[in-house]
Amino acid sequence: MTGLAESIESMEQLATVWRAMVLDRDPDADARDLPGLAVRWADCRFAFWNCVTLTEVGADAALVAERLRQAANIMRAKKQPGFLWLFEDLLDGGARAELAEAAERAGLQHAFPGTGMAGDLLPVPDPAHPDLTFVRVRTDDHLRAYADINSRAYGFPSEEGRDGLVGSALWKNDVYAYLGLRDGVPVTCAGAVEAQGRLFVVLVATLPEWERRGYGEAVTRKALHEGARATGLTRATLHATAAGAPVYPRIGFRPNSPMHFYSLKG
Repeated sequence: MTGLAESIESMEQLATVWRAMVLDRDPDADARDLPGLAVRWADCRFAFWNCVTLTEVGADAALVAERLRQAANIMRAKKQPGFLWLFEDLLDGGARAELAEAAERAGLQHAFPGTGMAGDLLPVPDPAHPDLTFVRVRTDDHLRAYADINSRAYGFPSEEGRDGLVGSALWKNDVYAYLGLRDGVPVTCAGAVEAQGRLFVVLVATLPEWERRGYGEAVTRKALHEGARATGLTRATLHATAAGAPVYPRIGFRPNSPMHFYSLKG
């Protein structure tokens, strides 16, 4: 695929996967597809399930400014905070140059960067790590541990992470989600879910005190291995944070569009 095609794929994977995630969290969640905007907003305390993204390709500066204004207005109307996800490579050159100023005018502040990644890399071997055993997420206790690892890793209060995951039938049945246990204690986690003929890697995290030991890579490989074995899929996609970006190319992912996450100012 070309670079632009992979950037479009990355945006479409977000829209597809997040629709499933927010509707699993709340069947009445806001999952509208508006002109130029995909709203995926569960309005729960787990901010990652509250999302708006720009969907047009080649949007110029004026159109992007208008979409940012519309997205910010949608976000202000919600009870719970969330993020605008923006795929930089979908914008034209002028819009990229004026992005920071346009976001400021819309009342948005840059929260953190990310990178879209993809690769025709499956299957991957069943991984082994000398410190870890792997358990598939099947119970609410598993989901609680998975949520707590993500909350610690991303700086959320534990009750917010739990609000996003505990009780989910989707995560217990349809997501190939795994915990990595060290001496029986969950320390790392990763999930993979089928979306439009691909496996999408979601919510990879490691407890801060156990980082830089290869745990995140190992549990991601486990989720991909089991997901590919079950589905027969050969392509995978993900959205990497800055912390994860150096890890995924070792598995076979290639970066595509830079991403920007924005929150409301104030």
